[in-house]
Amino acid sequence: MKISRRQIMAFVLTVPVIVSACAPTYRNHGYVPPDDELMQVVVGRTNQSELEGLIGRPSSQGLLTGSAWYYVGSRWEYYGAREPAEINREVVAISFAESGTVTNVERFGLERGQVVVLSRRVTDSGISSLGLVRQLMGNVGRVQASDIIQQ
Repeated sequence: MKISRRQIMAFVLTVPVIVSACAPTYRNHGYVPPDDELMQVVVGRTNQSELEGLIGRPSSQGLLTGSAWYYVGSRWEYYGAREPAEINREVVAISFAESGTVTNVERFGLERGQVVVLSRRVTDSGISSLGLVRQLMGNVGRVQASDIIQQ
């Protein structure tokens, strides 16, 4: 059996495509301010207008206007034809007093599907606004197509 030059060229061109399809690719969604920017936020002193200039406005806010800002970021792994998998999620929650001053700065992550507090700077011991954060972090992997589509 004789191999033609055209067959060799086709082989040489398809092997890199096949090999590159086996490498995972990663995508980041959302935005979470890095630690060095969050260190500029002084609990009890920084207000909302200063915060917007330091780290920008978030994509999510608390249910009550101005009660808290939530920065949500996640990292997804895409591997060939497999379904994308979320490999990391972080939420930074910044709470405000009625006067607009920062009262809490918290960073949450996921560990084995459970919400984990990664860091916390608070002015008081009562943390009352964990509901939205737990909802954002706690629904990973729980939603199925059959829950949404009525048959």
